[in-house]
Amino acid sequence: MSNQTDVLFISHGGGPMPLLGDPGHREMVDRLTGLAGTLRKPSAILVISAHWEEAVPTVSSGANPGLIYDYYGFPPESYEIQYPCPGEPALAEQVRQALENAGISARLDEQRGLDHGVFVPLKLMYPNADIPCVQLSLVNSLDAAAHLAIGRALQALDYDNLLVIGSGFSFHNMRAFFAPNTPDIQAHNQAFEDWLEHTCTANDMGESERAERLIHWELAPYARFCHPREEHLLPLHVCYGLAGKASERHVSATILGKKSGMFYWRVN
Repeated sequence: MSNQTDVLFISHGGGPMPLLGDPGHREMVDRLTGLAGTLRKPSAILVISAHWEEAVPTVSSGANPGLIYDYYGFPPESYEIQYPCPGEPALAEQVRQALENAGISARLDEQRGLDHGVFVPLKLMYPNADIPCVQLSLVNSLDAAAHLAIGRALQALDYDNLLVIGSGFSFHNMRAFFAPNTPDIQAHNQAFEDWLEHTCTANDMGESERAERLIHWELAPYARFCHPREEHLLPLHVCYGLAGKASERHVSATILGKKSGMFYWRVN
């Protein structure tokens, strides 16, 4: 990667709620708008969203992607949200080629729209919808090492002023979001967040150890309580695989009463 790239893992909140003025998302909205204000405006954005899984990594390649309202039971205005950003077919092809060159089968999907893991945070960060956006799927094996490898393959991208966003959630136990926030739940949430922050930011940790910790993330304190299913954690693995070093910045936000983390890397 010969050009500087900003890499950001975010916790994207619950469905469209961050765009509906929900008080439980106020900190998240503040953090995302604050982060966008500290970054150079990107030439294009590549988003790895927790809400798209395929048998092989798949890249949205349409020139004018629509939106996928992949949530249920929200008010009518939730299904009228617009984010008419252009696609970037040339970047999509470059992503596919980088994966194939690394021995990872990949494909393009010209029809796929952008899901809420993409358009909700981007509408907060870049409301003008004037930056081309491409989405990359997870792999439905949910294998942590495979997602690190996807990130490493993306190191070959040569795209000036690219922003890569891993859009997930560092805490994603849906039952716990709607259960009483007991001291035990708070302690489990905090223990995993502390482990994740240390794993991603510790400067005295070697990269082989950091990668091993992320591959074996289930050994972290209360890992499976915080992630009964790991799809919301794996965008972080892609981000770290791309960055290959300690995160320069960690930001915490309380979202729906739970501590959640975001991480930033600058990659040259």
